[in-house]
Amino acid sequence: MYFCRSIFMNLGIMMKRMSRIVLAYMLMTVFCAQVDAQQMRREQFPEGSYSPVTNINRNSYPRVLKDGSVMFRVNAPQAQSVQIDLCGTKYDMLKSEDGVWTVTTSPQVPGFHYYFLIVDGVSVADPASQSFYGCSRWSSAIEIREEGMDVFEVKNVPHGEVRTVWYYSKVDEEWRPLMVYTPAGYNENTQSYPVVYIQHGGGEDHRGWMEQGRTAQIMDNLIAAGKAVPMIVVSSNSNVRSRNGGFGGGYSWQGMQAFRSEMVDNIIPFVESHYRVKKDRKSRAMCGLSMGGGQSFYIGLRSPDVFAHVGVFSTGMFGGIRGASDFDLEKEIPGMLTDTKTFNRQFDVFFVSCGEQDPRIEYTRNIVKKMRDGGLAVRFNSYPGDHEWQVWRKSLHEFAQYLFK
Repeated sequence: MYFCRSIFMNLGIMMKRMSRIVLAYMLMTVFCAQVDAQQMRREQFPEGSYSPVTNINRNSYPRVLKDGSVMFRVNAPQAQSVQIDLCGTKYDMLKSEDGVWTVTTSPQVPGFHYYFLIVDGVSVADPASQSFYGCSRWSSAIEIREEGMDVFEVKNVPHGEVRTVWYYSKVDEEWRPLMVYTPAGYNENTQSYPVVYIQHGGGEDHRGWMEQGRTAQIMDNLIAAGKAVPMIVVSSNSNVRSRNGGFGGGYSWQGMQAFRSEMVDNIIPFVESHYRVKKDRKSRAMCGLSMGGGQSFYIGLRSPDVFAHVGVFSTGMFGGIRGASDFDLEKEIPGMLTDTKTFNRQFDVFFVSCGEQDPRIEYTRNIVKKMRDGGLAVRFNSYPGDHEWQVWRKSLHEFAQYLFK
């Protein structure tokens, strides 16, 4: 009987415990539902606003409004001051009683924009945003849609691949990365492809064109639409520094020597020994933005034995930036104005572009006019925007359609 009573007593205790667990679970469920309902009531977003693709898990903030302005919200109850640094413009945020800081910026142009939080004077990346290597550091970014530009988006077309591979640099004497786009069908056939060697800007690296620039999406969509021939695109890190001095950037032929050696003696031989590519000059193109535009101008145009197609996007060497002076085309590219027939014969495509709000635009237009007045066959286009990725995406989108035809 004692044994039976013990069993019943234990069962009773267990039932009471189970009841408490169930009750606690029910209360927790109700509480969570109430919190969710409260959260939903609080999250009354302005009509037409959206969470950009650059947010982590498409979080609610930052949030883009219909006019292109951006709402930021930061939870930092212990902070004394918080600012948003968006494209170099700083916005002071206001703190609520519950420690949440908010601000709405002025309208922004469509495209990709780096930004930072400044918390008590310290500039940091926003944990609500994906991070990208730009401005010589890991940066937050916000993508503002542009109507009618779905050519930069992933679409229902055959997709190529982007891989990161490593090659040995005799310039830096170390292993360095490349990001390589191969078009849809590359792995299933045996044909050889032409190649574009594409260069990033200052403060960025080999990831810029493939991540911020959306190269794979642009090429997939162009090739699927029959607007571009299938091609391989190679994005390298042009921030090289030779053991004997010299840097990959600069706005002089001498300043380009380290990266020219990297490109001609290291990168191209590696690509041609590891990928099925056509190895003649007419099957190679070089292009780039800003610093990479300067590299493409000097290295591409001074190497007609290597490249037959050159694209120069938003370079500052023509003027519009500190340190740029009157640009002497004939001095920088001998024969460019004095032997235009040879120049035009050597290059199948010579393309220049710039943003219409970029401080470089008038200098670029003037130099293109001088080229054309001298008889050079140069293509030129400008696009709405400043010195930023939407302009460079459009530049690649246009340049790629001219190549290898």
